Amino acid sequence: MNSRVTRMTTLRIILSDQVLEPEVVCQSCLLASQMGTPRWSGGRLGCGHPAQRGEAQEPLAFECAMGFRVVALRS
Repeated sequence: MNSRVTRMTTLRIILSDQVLEPEVVCQSCLLASQMGTPRWSGGRLGCGHPAQRGEAQEPLAFECAMGFRVVALRS
């Protein structure tokens, strides 16, 4: 029996003073999915591009087409 643990990815929008659920921001974006969520598939953000990471321990980060910083947190 395979006891491999599946890791879930949670996306968050990071502002200078807030952390937001993507649905709060993305629901009004024309590039979002039909459910108003980021176009996330296979570890990539389809509506943005990879952002530079400062530290190796920082989560995977992207900048969406609207200019928001989107981070992928794995649990």
